[in-house]
Amino acid sequence: MTENLKQDSFENIDFACVDHDRALRQGVSEVIFAPGKTAEQIVAIAKSLLQAQSQTRSQAQLQSFALATRVSEEQYLEAKKLFEQVYYFKQAGIMRFGAMQERKLDFKVGVLSAGTSDIPVAEEAAVFLEHYGVQVSRVFDVGVAGIHRLLARVKEFEQSDAVIVVAGMDGALPSVVGGLLSCPVIAVPTSIGYGTAFGGIAPLMTMLNSCASGVTVVNIDNGFGAAMACLRLANQVNK
Repeated sequence: MTENLKQDSFENIDFACVDHDRALRQGVSEVIFAPGKTAEQIVAIAKSLLQAQSQTRSQAQLQSFALATRVSEEQYLEAKKLFEQVYYFKQAGIMRFGAMQERKLDFKVGVLSAGTSDIPVAEEAAVFLEHYGVQVSRVFDVGVAGIHRLLARVKEFEQSDAVIVVAGMDGALPSVVGGLLSCPVIAVPTSIGYGTAFGGIAPLMTMLNSCASGVTVVNIDNGFGAAMACLRLANQVNK
């Protein structure tokens, strides 16, 4: 296996080995996880990714941008001093280097949040998907404490090819949505809740025990992971 790996498939920039072939393997270039990194390190990784994209003619590498997730405003302000074309989506915690592509996929994703406090995680998923041309419908604050709010807005997402459901507290919303729809449902537990929510453990357990068959669950607060699951589906449909 190792003899088939190309020496130029990654770049060693001392503090990081930047994966240049990830788009060829997974359909999406490496995404930078910002926590624990300096702005200088984030920018250096982004430059490496953009340089590799400019030298690649593969269909999988048509994008002309690099993304970072969980970016603080302080990191963005520092990065803006180091790179000219930087854009920040504060609520989603996403930073983009370079120009957004015009590609549009024939794939629709509904992104739902149980409460307003869950919106940052939902926005991480929504903004990421929009960068890759996925059509997104946002439906926020429709938790089970007032189930009529969800039922009144079902038409906004019932034609979706997949749905991401973000919920903290008791984490019951994905089961309800999973019982209403036939499309894939990706559940995201959040760390929102009082003491016995245990920082997201309680909603995680609820979602894993969903009585709606086939609900898929990602890690706590992992909007990015849910978006990637949907994007893998979208890339398969749009081959």
